[in-house]
Amino acid sequence: MLSEHSLDNLKGVGPKQLEKLHKLGLFVVQDLLFHLPLRYQDKTKLTAIENAVVGSEVLIEGEIFSQSLTRGRRSSLLVKIQSTQGHFLTLRFFHFHYRQAQQFTRGKILRVFGEVRSGPNGLEMVHPSYQFISVEDNPALETTLTPIYPTTEGLGQASLLKLMQQAMNLLKQYPLKELLPTALLDELQLPDLNSALFTLHQPQPEDDLRNIKQFSHPAQQRLIVEELISQQAGLQLLRQTEQKRLAPALAHSQTANALLASLPFALTHAQQRVLQEIQYDLALPHPMQRLVQGDVGSGKTVIAALAAIQAAEAGFQVAVMAPTEILAEQHLNAFLEWLEPLQIPVAWLNGRLKAAEKRFQLAQIASGEAKVIIGTHALFQDAVVFNRLGLVVIDEQHRFGVHQRLALHEKGQNQDTHPHQLVMTATPIPRTLAMTAYGDLDISIIDELPPGRKPIDTAVLSNEKRSEVMEHLYLKCKQGIQAYWVCPLIEESELLHAQAAEVTATQFSDNWPDLRVGLVHGRLKGEQKALVMNAFKNHELDLLVATTVIEVGVNVPNSSLMIIENAERLGLAQLHQLRGRVGRGDLQSHCVLLYQPPLSETGKARLNIMRDTNDGFRIAEEDLKIRGPGEILGTKQTGGLQFRIADLKRDSQWIPTAQYWAKNLVAQDAKIVELLQARWVGHKIDYQHA
Repeated sequence: MLSEHSLDNLKGVGPKQLEKLHKLGLFVVQDLLFHLPLRYQDKTKLTAIENAVVGSEVLIEGEIFSQSLTRGRRSSLLVKIQSTQGHFLTLRFFHFHYRQAQQFTRGKILRVFGEVRSGPNGLEMVHPSYQFISVEDNPALETTLTPIYPTTEGLGQASLLKLMQQAMNLLKQYPLKELLPTALLDELQLPDLNSALFTLHQPQPEDDLRNIKQFSHPAQQRLIVEELISQQAGLQLLRQTEQKRLAPALAHSQTANALLASLPFALTHAQQRVLQEIQYDLALPHPMQRLVQGDVGSGKTVIAALAAIQAAEAGFQVAVMAPTEILAEQHLNAFLEWLEPLQIPVAWLNGRLKAAEKRFQLAQIASGEAKVIIGTHALFQDAVVFNRLGLVVIDEQHRFGVHQRLALHEKGQNQDTHPHQLVMTATPIPRTLAMTAYGDLDISIIDELPPGRKPIDTAVLSNEKRSEVMEHLYLKCKQGIQAYWVCPLIEESELLHAQAAEVTATQFSDNWPDLRVGLVHGRLKGEQKALVMNAFKNHELDLLVATTVIEVGVNVPNSSLMIIENAERLGLAQLHQLRGRVGRGDLQSHCVLLYQPPLSETGKARLNIMRDTNDGFRIAEEDLKIRGPGEILGTKQTGGLQFRIADLKRDSQWIPTAQYWAKNLVAQDAKIVELLQARWVGHKIDYQHA
């Protein structure tokens, strides 16, 4: 069986090669068969230089016109080739040797393959693959597409192709078992597994090569559907496992009613609905696994505080974890204000506590004296010992690595019980993405802003208007409002055309000495940052010049003007988060997005969406179209949600189908689900257990 056939049985695989294959998560021949092409190169036709499109990968033939070396920080070899029509293409090589350079003599014919780029002197290819062509030796064009596989250092495409050839020969002898129900394949008109694998690893000239290049061929759809079903089944198994575990059943709290009565505002209908869902979950003897999504300013923190009261009143501890010190401190201030009058002790842990203060806080936590513990990743440290941890609240969870979240969950294991988990995010996640990334969680959405919240007016202006915007901001501050000026970089950088926060703060102070200006950036020590933030909150400052460290958690109701410089350099989610720092009081708020022309098409689309809507969910949908799921979920950092062929952005239409069939398989055939998991997840770390 190919699922047991080790890779060192293949020709050419020695210990070193095996190590590299293991790095890619490849251990047996079946793993190799499911190591699917990332993309395909099309060397089946020649493209004339004059017809080459920037950004496309093409095969081009031309006569060498000139060859030269450029000197500088990075010397490069430039070879200029000419088409029969007199059009030029420059080949640029950064890594070359002298003898190689001597081969490119004028008049020789070259066939080159690579991505066409726009260079300083017209069209360019950087490090193309090439071969010399002569009348005697004019090789035929390839008849089919060339697969390009994900690889690792020291393992070239040629080596992988040889291994794939051996794997395909073995597949002919030992076909893989079909795991998907016949009813599903018939309904979706998809091919069987083995023929799909042959098509993708060895496309034939008669296959629809255009569809294969676009990942819309039935063979690809077949494997995409199977991978998504495997992933969804894994989430559902995880959910079942969680539901079998025991957790403390936390009774509804009367103290929570006391907090509600003391608040200067009433909860919105959406907040009430989400609170009821959480209260119901907490009263069950199984761990709550709930994700609360709420747009910027929708009131998630008070919901977390009410959940914390329910756990504390039942005699358990609560850990509240935030990704930044600024956000953790905001939570601390809110929780102290709400919980201390109710005699619920709050502890505080971060990386910059003095040794004596830290010892005191750790003792309070270990003894059970402290009921609600708020902190940053400092909560993971070995020195932190909880006393009956009943609830874990993780804010902006996508900023934490999966292992960090697991570490906190494991700290709360108390004999046979596990803590409840409440995960919160102010980054709205499109529905299909939430189903795929958080299929093991129940999802609650706070889809209503508190009454009186006015939409923020957003304007998009070129940097040429910068001095006018500065003048306008000064006049507004003199009328009593507070403002933010956000700069994406800390230091001056001519290359990126970005004004540094330090330079901007100095410009304001020099031009308007009576303007009270504060400066916050990532290099400031925590205490300095906290001092400036508190001064701004207490209206001892008119203007806060900051980098994006103020993206989440800052709540100053009197601030109603936000300027974001070089806005084209930030993602939609980040722009939406930053804009959400204003619009928290009674005043009409405004946001100005300054950009450095010329704007790319993507940049233009991004800024137009920000101008057109304040709706975080619509912004998230557009963000998914522009950036893809990895960045939205933070999985670029955490290593989660790595698919072999599926792409959440491209294949989202298949997710409901996959969810439906996964549910059927989990209910009816555990063995098939196990085989699917082995096939698609294999030896990879299972990041789903978070």
